[in-house]
Amino acid sequence: MDLIIQVLRGLWNDSGLAGLLDSPQNGIMILVSFVFLYLAIKKKFEPLLLVPIAFGILLANLPGAEIMKDVTGGLLGSYNEEAVVGAKWFESGILRILYVGVKSSIFPCLIFMGVGAMTDFGPMLANPVSLILGAAAQLGIYIAFIVALALGKINEGWAFTPEQAAAIAIIGGADGPTAIFLASKLAPELLAPIALAAYSYMALIPIIQPPIMKLLTTKKEREVKMTQLRQVSKTEKIIFPIAVLVFIALLLPSVVPLLGMLMLGNLFKECGVTDRLSDTAQNALMNIVTIMLGVCVGATANGQDFLKIQTIEIVALGLIAFAFSTAGGVLIGKILYRITGGKINPLIGAAGVSAVPMAARVAQVEGRKYNPTNFLLMHAMGPNVAGVIGSAVAAGFLLVMFR
Repeated sequence: MDLIIQVLRGLWNDSGLAGLLDSPQNGIMILVSFVFLYLAIKKKFEPLLLVPIAFGILLANLPGAEIMKDVTGGLLGSYNEEAVVGAKWFESGILRILYVGVKSSIFPCLIFMGVGAMTDFGPMLANPVSLILGAAAQLGIYIAFIVALALGKINEGWAFTPEQAAAIAIIGGADGPTAIFLASKLAPELLAPIALAAYSYMALIPIIQPPIMKLLTTKKEREVKMTQLRQVSKTEKIIFPIAVLVFIALLLPSVVPLLGMLMLGNLFKECGVTDRLSDTAQNALMNIVTIMLGVCVGATANGQDFLKIQTIEIVALGLIAFAFSTAGGVLIGKILYRITGGKINPLIGAAGVSAVPMAARVAQVEGRKYNPTNFLLMHAMGPNVAGVIGSAVAAGFLLVMFR
């Protein structure tokens, strides 16, 4: 009888249920993963990203699974575990090994290649003023950076280092891979909340942006119908990625990993002789890396490390960054509306955040509400793709400052 009780006790102690009782934070994070899965599957909020991220959270918080265990004690990006004498890297958890792709920025850079292969810079080339709107929509990055630093002056318990503040602020660019890239370089200990905040706000663009757009514009401005864009030549589209990369790389070499892969993917698309490479970058490679990146990022959200007041602060700062980025683009759009005598609809300025193409679609939907004959999508795509370049440049600038 004693043997049976001992066996049963051993089974209980080794079970996941006992682990949940010992670490209720993991249980909370499992519930959070269920919420994200609901939003992704039922509400269709960025499902291609949110499903793997949510499942990664679930996997990492299952007690005893040790799927993110790092027996090397830091080589693979672990922060709280100690090394096991004589342990080999391949003895670590499977997701910890895959996490090297995040830690080394391989996954974010490959994502940028796929984004480049799917991006048409034609609308931006047809209307170069889009670059101004794309740059203006990075305002929230710098506002959030200042606010993050100021928090330490108000309360020392809220303090962030300049590196952490910079990594948090990049959420305002509404670009998940860029946020992961910068966080992995400047504040890897904050990667999970920064990545989750960035992708969550990208998914919530249709909810967050419209009230800000409506608040900052008049009905007359929202009704402006813009003229058709000029046709951009094939030569312009081929020269553009090469010229932009060379120009920006000479000014900010630190941005080459992201911008270089973005422009390589775009060159695959536009040059006309690498259709197979373009197709692979847009589809197979993009899908594979999205799965790996999403699951690994989600798996960093361990309950013990994630459920802190600091996480709430990061989420709040991310919302500030995102709101000011939207406002910056709309306000510059209003200025251009006045300068051009009412030829530019300020709503397209909100698309300057680099969530392609969702932010452009929001501008289109909002414009149609006030003028059913309006078609702003292609005009909004200009600032939208300019925002991709703008957020990458902002990340490179912050990396130069604090690394």
